[in-house]
Amino acid sequence: MGTWRRLLLCGGASLRGGGGAFVPPLGCRTVGCGLQLLGAESEALKQRRTQIMSRGLPKQKPIAGVREVIVVASGKGGVGKSTTAVNLALALAANDSSKAVGLLDVDVYGPSIPKMMNLKGNPELSPDNLMRPLLNYGIACMSMGFLVEETAPVVWRGLMVMSAIEKLLRQVLGLVQNMSVFQCPNCQHKTHIFGADGARKLAQTLDLDVLGDVPLHLRIRETSDAGQPVVFSHPESEEAKAYLHIASEVVRRLQPPPA
Repeated sequence: MGTWRRLLLCGGASLRGGGGAFVPPLGCRTVGCGLQLLGAESEALKQRRTQIMSRGLPKQKPIAGVREVIVVASGKGGVGKSTTAVNLALALAANDSSKAVGLLDVDVYGPSIPKMMNLKGNPELSPDNLMRPLLNYGIACMSMGFLVEETAPVVWRGLMVMSAIEKLLRQVLGLVQNMSVFQCPNCQHKTHIFGADGARKLAQTLDLDVLGDVPLHLRIRETSDAGQPVVFSHPESEEAKAYLHIASEVVRRLQPPPA
């Protein structure tokens, strides 16, 4: 039986140049020397960037027992990646019960998947010294949140993050417009707080598809905070149906299994 594994990419790393004071030589204007120094650093960074990009992407490594890897990512924080990932995983499982779905939370800075999936505890080790995911709602989960105390600060460097993840995007299936519209619970009036067509315009620019829209709804937040994701706790709601629709669009775009 083939399995699906769901990867969630959250957070990121930034690289900063080394700091230090610059003392200009006698007879040299400070502003001029500062500009020369910045120009030299900029040129060095450009050369370094070109050198790194010329290497190409690292070779993809297969994951034993996993046929498909689906990544939920964003270039911005606080847009609902974890909420989307949890409900998409549940929706994928509901879409085809013959497939096993796993959820890997690679947010190393502030993992929230354990709370949303109502999971606590430390993973057990298998005989070959591999960590066993924790299981709830039929979804196998692994998160940095299982390995560190909830209130403990975690400091990561760029290379440490890359070593912890060691996976890259295989392909971009499309965009999800999260928090697309707010519907007033009293008068039912719909308001596009963040604009109506931002994702579609971006998709057109990138030549991608929009997989679906997820509304800005109180129930999604409440069920996530309670560890009862909306796809599990309210499968007939319009919010859950939005995730189920996205899941069906994802499955439709996955490569067919080899004959």
